[in-house]
Amino acid sequence: MSDAPEKKQGRIAEIRQAYRAIKSLDPRLGWWMLGGALLVAAVVIGIGAVFGGGWLIYSVIIAIPAAFLAAVVVMNRRGNTAMYKALDGQVGAAGAALTGLGRRGWYAAQEPVALEGARGTRAQDMAGAAMVFRALGRPGVVLIGEGPAGRVAKLLKQEEKKVARVAPGVPIHLWTVGDGEDQVPVKKISGKLTRMRPVLTKAEVSVVNKRLRSLGGLRPPVPKGVDPTKARMDRRAMRGK
Repeated sequence: MSDAPEKKQGRIAEIRQAYRAIKSLDPRLGWWMLGGALLVAAVVIGIGAVFGGGWLIYSVIIAIPAAFLAAVVVMNRRGNTAMYKALDGQVGAAGAALTGLGRRGWYAAQEPVALEGARGTRAQDMAGAAMVFRALGRPGVVLIGEGPAGRVAKLLKQEEKKVARVAPGVPIHLWTVGDGEDQVPVKKISGKLTRMRPVLTKAEVSVVNKRLRSLGGLRPPVPKGVDPTKARMDRRAMRGK
C-alpha cells in the first residue's frame, strides 16, 4: 500500500525529467503539448455536449486524464523526432537507435561489434570510421553498417561470415545506414526491425544469443552510444513509463 504513492511520484518525476530533456532539443515542446491536450479535451467535451444531460459532466471528468495522456503522447513523438534529428550525422547513431529494443524481444547493444578506421577510443576519434552494430531477434541476425561505404561493405561481409560460423542456418540481414537507395535512415531502424517477420522461436533466439556472445567484443572498448546533447536521454522516461 505504501509503495503506490512512491511509484506514482516516480512516474511523474520521470515525465518531468523527460520533458526537460526534450525541451532542450525542442523549445516549442510545451506549446505542442498544450495544443494536443486542448484538442483532445475539446473533442471529448464536445461529444458529451452532443448527447447532453449527464453525459456532459462525465465528458468533463474524462477529458482531464485524456488531455494529460494526449500531452504525454505528443511529448513522446516530439521527443523521438528531436532525438533522431540530433543523432543525424553523428558517429554511432545506429547504435543509439537500437536503445530500448530489449523490451521488444531483441538482443542489441549501442556498442559496435566491429570497427575499422578509428584513430582512438574517444568519441571524437571515431569520425570517418566504419562500424557494424548487431541486433538479434526472432527474424534472425541484423548487421547494421555505418560509415564509409567501401569499408562498411567489407566489414559487414566479415561479420556475416563470423555469425554464419557460430549460428549456421540463422537468417542474416545486412543493412547500411544512410538516406540513399538500399540504405536505412537512422530514424527508421527501430521501426523496420520490429516489423520484420519472425522465423525463430524465443528458445532458438536465446541459444543463438549465447553463441554470438562467444564471438566476444571489441578490444579496446569504444564509447557507449552517442550523446549529441551532452546529456543522455532516457527513452523509458520519454515514454512516461
